[in-house]
Amino acid sequence: MVSPILPALGQQRPTFPPDKFATDVIRRLDQAVAERRVWNIHGLLVLQNGKLIVERYFEGQDRERGIGDLGTVKFAAETLHDLRSCSKSIVALLYGIALEQGKVPAPEASLFLGFPEYRDLADEERSRVTVHHALSMTMGTDWDESSLPYVDPRNSETAMDDAPDRYRYILERRVVDRPGAHWTYCGGATALLARLIAKGSGKSLHDFARESLFDPLGMGPTQWAAGPDGEPFAASGARMSVRDLSRIGTLMLSGGQIDGKQIVPAEWITRCTTPVISSDELRRYGYQWFLLDVAFGKPKGWAPGRLERMWMAQGEGGQRLFIIPALQLVIALTAGNYGAEDQWIPPTRVLREIVLASLS
Repeated sequence: MVSPILPALGQQRPTFPPDKFATDVIRRLDQAVAERRVWNIHGLLVLQNGKLIVERYFEGQDRERGIGDLGTVKFAAETLHDLRSCSKSIVALLYGIALEQGKVPAPEASLFLGFPEYRDLADEERSRVTVHHALSMTMGTDWDESSLPYVDPRNSETAMDDAPDRYRYILERRVVDRPGAHWTYCGGATALLARLIAKGSGKSLHDFARESLFDPLGMGPTQWAAGPDGEPFAASGARMSVRDLSRIGTLMLSGGQIDGKQIVPAEWITRCTTPVISSDELRRYGYQWFLLDVAFGKPKGWAPGRLERMWMAQGEGGQRLFIIPALQLVIALTAGNYGAEDQWIPPTRVLREIVLASLS
């Protein structure tokens, strides 16, 4: 089973006797919230070894991609929440499923081979860009999504959403760096991957996701926001409950398998979580997944007490899916700190000062 502690919506959640890990997480969480060291988090679910450790929900301000402010929301197990850029990591899993089905080009293929309708843009430099470069965000094209806020029309993702043809907008960007040489955060790359999935499967991105991933995982209702042009916000539009987000983490830990059935090819999980490029001094990037090492426990002199590899899906506002394979640990977190420069602080403190500190 994907997760025996996460029943279908509408069923009563089984309870477990509290253990020290759960007790410590709850104590640290309540203290951090009371002291405002963690703010405007909406939902938190912690799993270890397939067992529910903590599931907590809060009340707070929220927004919905493509809709705007939702006001104050009282969150619960069934409440849908924006995943923002955690959506990118889900698109990567969907690409692996579609690849196994023979519906999308292999990573080694030229990206433009999947877009013959834009062959007029395929000059010598752009033709060197492959699907692998899109998957790893190393396309080398002129894209600025990091130095400008999303409310700025000059932000490349915002400009893409506003363009008459979002795919032409992405594909006509100038190549300013050797493909594969450096990492540039690029929602346009994810949009192209999603478009290849839709073209190859003959289904919308969300319909393909429901059929090939969400339904097999036993998820409840989900949504995928779209722009006025009807095209999905592939890089940032997925919506689901925090409980269902945690199912993605459990699937990753199981090598893409559920009930003996392979949902995502195991080798694709490995490919997504194998470092391709450095995204900054600490993080590496695979196929639409961040990879880094986390230290926890009592330091031993100048060295950390314990260092383990972590896979991470990360979304604007504080959305996180942390997966630590060596600990069989999944942490799913939703929050509402959109647009804030310090939005990274609450999820980092939940990870390090609340969950990992409780393991020490």
